[in-house]
Amino acid sequence: MMNNQKDLILNDGQVRQKIKRIAFQILENNYNEKELVLAGVWQLGYKVAELLKVELEKISKFSILLLRIDLDKELPTQSDIKLDKKVEELLYDKVVIMVDDVLNTGRTMAYSLKPFLSLKVKKIETTSLVNRSHTVFPISCTYTGYELSTTINNHVEVEIINNNVNVFLV
Repeated sequence: MMNNQKDLILNDGQVRQKIKRIAFQILENNYNEKELVLAGVWQLGYKVAELLKVELEKISKFSILLLRIDLDKELPTQSDIKLDKKVEELLYDKVVIMVDDVLNTGRTMAYSLKPFLSLKVKKIETTSLVNRSHTVFPISCTYTGYELSTTINNHVEVEIINNNVNVFLV
């Protein structure tokens, strides 16, 4: 029996408050940095990274490089994992913060690390808007907007329509 009911768990105002809080945590942990790199997993992770960039620019003097990580989430071992910019020199000794909308098993985030592992970055941190805590890969979030305990059968859906962000439990 399938239940197609969508329960709102975070509305747009709550999502933006979570992103603002994450921005302050990033500032607190990286206040000595001159530049940060936000690497968002396409598509919704990148959208969250864009919102995070706006909040960080309001409260800090960081120069922020926004990167898009492209990968096939269903077949990450059989597809190239690409960044939207050539970054070899740009990332040297920089803090990279990987961003995704929902951390479920950690699989997407683990495979998204690949382009950064051969570069000499200062450190890599991770953030997700919602952390479901069902990780099967050794990934944890440095910054989490909302921790949500669900059954493995539940699905968390981030929806962005007309710049309005809502999170649903399906």
